[in-house]
Amino acid sequence: MTTNFSEYFLLQKGLTFLNHGSFGSCPKPVFQNYQDWQLRLEQQPVAFLDQERDLIINLSKPREALAKIFKTSAQNLVRVTNATTGLNAIARSIALAENDEILTTDHEYAAVENTWEFLVRKVGAKIVRAKVTLPLVSKDQFFDDLVGQMNKHTKILLLSHITSPTALLFPIKRVVDEARRRGIITVIDGAHAPGLIDLDLDALGADFYVGNCHKWLLAPKGAGFLWAHPNWHLKLEPLVISHGWNVKDRKEDRTAFLDSFEIQGTQDPSAWLAVPAALEFRKTHNWDQVSVACNQLAQDVAKRITDITKISPLSSPEFCAPQMVAMPMPKTDPKALKSYLLNDKNIELPVFEWNGRTIVRVSVAAYNSTEDLDKLVEALQDYFA
Repeated sequence: MTTNFSEYFLLQKGLTFLNHGSFGSCPKPVFQNYQDWQLRLEQQPVAFLDQERDLIINLSKPREALAKIFKTSAQNLVRVTNATTGLNAIARSIALAENDEILTTDHEYAAVENTWEFLVRKVGAKIVRAKVTLPLVSKDQFFDDLVGQMNKHTKILLLSHITSPTALLFPIKRVVDEARRRGIITVIDGAHAPGLIDLDLDALGADFYVGNCHKWLLAPKGAGFLWAHPNWHLKLEPLVISHGWNVKDRKEDRTAFLDSFEIQGTQDPSAWLAVPAALEFRKTHNWDQVSVACNQLAQDVAKRITDITKISPLSSPEFCAPQMVAMPMPKTDPKALKSYLLNDKNIELPVFEWNGRTIVRVSVAAYNSTEDLDKLVEALQDYFA
């Protein structure tokens, strides 16, 4: 990249941080805005948290900003702490019965799988994991992999938009359309998507979509959203029942959906309130161009790692998440490799076992340099020499 943004971030000096996809790092101006909100909260906590005074007005602004870039109505979005929290609310709101099936893939995030596994065990329902053909090189093959597992028992389609363990960008639109045609409820885990890809939530046509703002949108940790189709607004149940669940004399621009999720007792919403500052930071620094440069570095390092391992990538570039690559390694202990990279080389990135393979997932963010990726490549060369 022509510009390195490392001075904008608070990461430890000397640490090669290639794991933005897990938690991200917040730019200094955005983090300052976050702390400014926290200071305002402490200076007048009653006014700040009173829904008749400051709270509702403040909480609405991030919703409106996100709705604009996601091409939807602000009435369809609510704040949640993170994508997993949103998925839990969705899962608890859908009644499952014995023999119901939840169709998903073998690439899903473990915490999300745990949520649904917890619920299906209670009623005798079933999770069906479609095996996605690898390498992923065809939209039609992906469609066939999923639709081939749909049947009269399929009640829910649960899909990642961008997968966590394998950093794949799933072509979900056609599958979502087919599920809707069959009367299957569609739940999309978009934890990694906001800030990496363009989102048109209304056009996607899913029933539910959750996302994180603390990853690629650059907001502080604790800022996520739940999008629901209007048909579901009155059916969704918040995980916490508080004052917002039964509001008297509700204002015209408010709904039970918004109130029940936004007014849930004493919370610090500062991370959410800093979302507009994160969006402004991205706009000021032409983040689309930054993302293109980062993605090029990610694809370059993928080729270099392939030269070392002689193992093909998991997909063609078309289906690889922007700025992320998940690279299969030669057979090795993932814990040992993780320890070597972190403790010997001071490189922070995920190393784990997935479907019998050791995977190294590389995220390239604006603060990363060619030198960071050189360090990783050299470390892997030494380890597998």
